[in-house]
Amino acid sequence: MTEALFREDAYLQETYGTVSGHTPEGGVILDRTIFYATGGGQPGDSGWLDWSGGSLPIATAIKGEGQEIILVPAEPASLPPVGAEVTQRLDWMRRHRHMRVHTALHLLSVVIPLPVTGGSIGSEKGRLDFKMDEPPADKQALEDALNALIERDLVVSDDWITDEELLSNPAMIKTMSVMPPTGQGRVRLVRIGQGANQADLQPCGGTHVARTSEIGRIRFGKVEKKGRDNRRVTIHLD
Repeated sequence: MTEALFREDAYLQETYGTVSGHTPEGGVILDRTIFYATGGGQPGDSGWLDWSGGSLPIATAIKGEGQEIILVPAEPASLPPVGAEVTQRLDWMRRHRHMRVHTALHLLSVVIPLPVTGGSIGSEKGRLDFKMDEPPADKQALEDALNALIERDLVVSDDWITDEELLSNPAMIKTMSVMPPTGQGRVRLVRIGQGANQADLQPCGGTHVARTSEIGRIRFGKVEKKGRDNRRVTIHLD
């Protein structure tokens, strides 16, 4: 099992860890990590591992067996030995851009209140696919509404509920294609805004900014038809 430090502090950019194992493919498993593992449309983090006698660039992180997180080297190289203490450093600029895009996509699902059929997060742009018969009548109005939400500087926080609480309230689940991860006894909720100012609440395991103002201005890109009643809406960090 790998302790996922990014769930408790998405802003932790550097920390130590101990190598608990290697994979046959040359991946590194730590007892604790700040590297987010690919999932939920969000790419795995990249960065570096440093230890006494070596350094290793990390291209991405993926999920392994159980709750293991595997760090994938950028190229074949000597691995830190099992039991070694390493310093792990994120490519913070890339991660923070993923956080900005991810939170913006949650707000996009607010200004377009339709079922979400898919999504993807990048460091420059992101997209959501919606169950949408016709394209938006006024794309500029949607862009303005999204940026107005961002400019409200809403606090982004998280809560935890049980699997049973989530299943008893299916309206929380906006994504039709991917169910939130259950089976661990509890599910993480990401909340944007508080009290009367709450704008969104949905299950999510990804990393987010602390306040919506960190996102910056968003520009709408293409709205593409992807099937008979499906539209893909792309947004860009401006």
